[in-house]
Amino acid sequence: MMISQINWSPSETLFEIGGFSIYIYSLMFILAFIIGLNLMKSFFIKENIDQKYLDPMLIYMVLSIFLGARLGEVFFYQWGYYQNHLIEILLPIQESPNSSFLGLIDGYKFIGFRGLASHGAAIGVFIGLYLFVKKYNFKNLLWIFDRLTIPISIGGAFVRIGNFFNSEILGKYTGTDWGVIFQNRGETLPRHPAQLYESFGYIILFVILYRLYQSSNIRDKEGTLSGYFLIGLCFIRFMVEFVKESQGGIETFLPTLSTGQWLSIPFIILGFMLLFKKRKKLS
Repeated sequence: MMISQINWSPSETLFEIGGFSIYIYSLMFILAFIIGLNLMKSFFIKENIDQKYLDPMLIYMVLSIFLGARLGEVFFYQWGYYQNHLIEILLPIQESPNSSFLGLIDGYKFIGFRGLASHGAAIGVFIGLYLFVKKYNFKNLLWIFDRLTIPISIGGAFVRIGNFFNSEILGKYTGTDWGVIFQNRGETLPRHPAQLYESFGYIILFVILYRLYQSSNIRDKEGTLSGYFLIGLCFIRFMVEFVKESQGGIETFLPTLSTGQWLSIPFIILGFMLLFKKRKKLS
């Protein structure tokens, strides 16, 4: 018998330590980081690159991705909320009248970092790694980006699974008996599991990019993997947006497409430019 409907009401919390809740969403980020670290280490070993550059590169990358993703969420999607909650932009807290964060900030509770925008992360990592290349005089941006596309793809899949456990970034109602009912949100009608569609797409992209990396003909052509990545990832995002609920942002005054689709278009164009135009090294 084919399952047509899933009643989804998981706990967002994995466990608690000393009053702090460890969220499944946070665990997905940790797994993404661990896998990404090991993938990058394997690339350095395979290509005989001095591993002394790996730790500082990852520090620049993690900080820039986080800051870019967070600020992207704030300014691309949720400025209407955060302009009145500035303290929540860079702290993992949310206003809660009867709570206290670490006994220091009354009226707020710890929730972890939830609002993160992938397009903001892309801008952030570009800036962060540009600064890394300048400081350490390490190869060039395209060399790094070509290899980062692989861990970022699988990392994106884990993040969307975390969104699914949080019952956020929802799909539209299916209008049929098929779909996922997000009971934690008090719903009774099935929606598209848009988070899982996107996650599955990123897993496929990861497999394709990893296989392409194994070919030295493709690996050594700087910008090729980055081009395929930008086109693939943003095409997946663009298509899933058709079954995803509005998240606000620039689509409020450009309603033809969703905010995610508008932000995907320039990255897709950049991907084609990397593949088909003469490339200059970025350093």
